[in-house]
Amino acid sequence: MTDSKRQTEIECCEEHVIHTEAVLLARAQMPDEETTSAASDFFKAFSDKTRLRILAALNTKELCVCDIAALLGMSQSAISHQLRFLKQARLVKSRKNGKTVYYALCDSHIQTILAQGIAHVQEG
Repeated sequence: MTDSKRQTEIECCEEHVIHTEAVLLARAQMPDEETTSAASDFFKAFSDKTRLRILAALNTKELCVCDIAALLGMSQSAISHQLRFLKQARLVKSRKNGKTVYYALCDSHIQTILAQGIAHVQEG
């Protein structure tokens, strides 16, 4: 068996024993269905490379659509589409200053999740 095959192989118990205490503890601490559904939608927002790049850019400073489009080399329309998604997911917020709309991360939770995700893959 090759090393890569061994690494992807899933190990199973050799006998069927349910550890009732562990199962009950896990069940008591598990979030409810509504919460896991909302969290799943939240994490979907992080599943797109362009959205991640937008979040990383906004982690530095608030930016307008024109700024983000220039930074990522994309159209303003494409950036607006992704920002709309991120705003609906409550990852970014906007504020208007005259004719310009600036976007920023909603809160420090988003900064933390983004930083930890990037650190995790860089450790790889």
